[in-house]
Amino acid sequence: MAYSYEVKFYNDISNNFLDELFKYVSEVSLYDKHLFEHEFFLRITQFFPFMKELTIVNRKLQNDNQDLSIIEYSYLTKLNLHQVHDDYVEQLLVDMNMCLSNDLYLSVDYQSLDTVTNSFIRNTIRINCAKLSFLC
Repeated sequence: MAYSYEVKFYNDISNNFLDELFKYVSEVSLYDKHLFEHEFFLRITQFFPFMKELTIVNRKLQNDNQDLSIIEYSYLTKLNLHQVHDDYVEQLLVDMNMCLSNDLYLSVDYQSLDTVTNSFIRNTIRINCAKLSFLC
């Protein structure tokens, strides 16, 4: 496969982006007026394998995301979730959905984080939250 793009950033990706490998892109932002499903995040990891920074902007409630395969973000160092529905915070922090890299910088609305983590006592988020090196 030819790698036609050597850009470092890819902004405002929506649900209908082209299935093309972007091995040089390290910063990705996702924006859509329609919800993002789990399969969309699988596609993002496949086509942006070396992504280091991810920003998500989407306030739409997700459909039921039960019994999903685990998505691994091996190189992710920064995750920005300030303008998202709580569903996305949950999907990205629950260890049965996502495997995040160590030393992750997480930027998230405190109220969303508190709600999703059940005031920081929810067991299913402990593994991924233990990987955080910075929270704002």
